[in-house]
Amino acid sequence: MEHHHAHNHAHVHSDLKGRNLLISIFLNIIITAAQVVGGLISGSLALLSDALHNFSDVISLIISYVANNLTKKKASFQKTFGYKRAEILAAFINAATLIVVAILLIIEAVKRFQDPQKIDSGLVIWLSLVAILGNGFSVLLLKKDANTNMNMKSAYLHLLTDMMASVAVLIGGLLMKYYQLFWVDSVLTFAIAIYLVWMGFDLLKDSTKVLMLFTPDTIPIKQIVDEINAFETVKSIHHVHIWQLNEDEIHLEAHIDFNQDITLSQFDTILHQIEDLVFDKYDINHVNIQPEFGKNDAKDIIVQD
Repeated sequence: MEHHHAHNHAHVHSDLKGRNLLISIFLNIIITAAQVVGGLISGSLALLSDALHNFSDVISLIISYVANNLTKKKASFQKTFGYKRAEILAAFINAATLIVVAILLIIEAVKRFQDPQKIDSGLVIWLSLVAILGNGFSVLLLKKDANTNMNMKSAYLHLLTDMMASVAVLIGGLLMKYYQLFWVDSVLTFAIAIYLVWMGFDLLKDSTKVLMLFTPDTIPIKQIVDEINAFETVKSIHHVHIWQLNEDEIHLEAHIDFNQDITLSQFDTILHQIEDLVFDKYDINHVNIQPEFGKNDAKDIIVQD
């Protein structure tokens, strides 16, 4: 018997999210192209590494956009949950690519540091300014959704690190122009890359937890079990599973052993009380309870299948 509290986010909100992502994609394609050409002409590794980062952004933003559209697709007999996990998967892929790109940049920066190259700093300065403006605008577009959605957060992080990287490249360009400190280019590349690994790792960890069906950190299973066991007719709650389907849905599934042979309508009343309890206190919005009376099965809270 299942009941859930609906979480209807306005359709308009999703469309707006998609539109903001599209604008960011086009802005990033322009920035990437300009930086690749500029990096090759000027000989700046920091500019090329920023371009590579921007290119990984374009890919990640496209993945986020596709995932955002997939989540709107209806569930079917073959896909009973629809594509509700598409955005979590997108966040996972984006975080993984962020880390891979960063490691490649670190290797390149170390090589370049040992052999600094002369760089056309004027071009570096102008292109980094263009990138700061473009990425800054994209960051503002996605900021609101980044707080509530892992997929949008992954896109937002890519863009934010890009903007910071461009600020670093701008500082490097100025130091090269006025002080001829060409080694700064490698140091900046290295710093940008370390920051990417740090940001990407957290997101990779969070999305992995959801994909592995781990119980969210905010949910105290033991406490929930104690509260439900305190119900008058409940003998014990066992075989508990709590997992996060996506950003909006947390599911609770369990068996409840009753100490008397109650009627279905009595069970319904208790079920509603349980739903209200876990929804109000723990934001669990899908509850699926299997009622039992005198059934001979494992009564552990967590059953090892």
